[in-house]
Amino acid sequence: MTPLNDLDRDTPTALPIYMQISEFLIREIAAGRLVDGQRLPPEREMAKNHGTTVRTLRKSLYELEKKGLLERVQGSGNYIHANHKAQSVYSMFRLELTTGGGLPTADILEVSAVEKPADLPVFGTADHGTRVRRLRFLNRIPIAVEEIWLDGDAGIIKPEQMSDSLYRTYQMQLGLIIARAEDRVSIGHVPDWAPNSFALRPGTLTGYIERFSWAEVAAPVEFSRTWFDTNKALYVQRLI
Repeated sequence: MTPLNDLDRDTPTALPIYMQISEFLIREIAAGRLVDGQRLPPEREMAKNHGTTVRTLRKSLYELEKKGLLERVQGSGNYIHANHKAQSVYSMFRLELTTGGGLPTADILEVSAVEKPADLPVFGTADHGTRVRRLRFLNRIPIAVEEIWLDGDAGIIKPEQMSDSLYRTYQMQLGLIIARAEDRVSIGHVPDWAPNSFALRPGTLTGYIERFSWAEVAAPVEFSRTWFDTNKALYVQRLI
């Protein structure tokens, strides 16, 4: 297991450190990089490798224990208990590093309240919405650019309210819980607004995902499109 030694400590959108570590470990388990019955390194060693305190690390491990992903044996150590049905903040995030896993983070490029353009598919009930453009990372490696549209009738999100997980933001700020999503994976051209920090230049043909997301209403409340660098990341859907 490669330690997560590049945590987002100062980014306003970052999850709390203990959640970053727990989410990283959950994705390592899902990717098979941490296997059932595997003994984790001693807590002090893990804390040092992740650049945090033992207290914070133990809080992370407690999150895994609550989800049934960790067994703590007194006097022996902490052991992985693989459970692929365990929910996490990034349960619906399907991109992984080509080597597997990776903690998702994001840099916000733009947040705008605008009219829905004609090229968007039909979703939601309003003729306007919040558009978010982001650069996505896995373990701080830029792997994708994405454009997310939240229907105007679902609520308004301000930049200072956002976290790296928009679904978590929707739930905490709007009381909106995304219950399901549908992905359509194909290829597409990198948009002209992609930043220079994204390795692929605008117009490059690459992996492309369109997603519709539903809450507890008939019409999808969110539509997103993601262009991902297939040299660095893969779309992964596990069937359990």
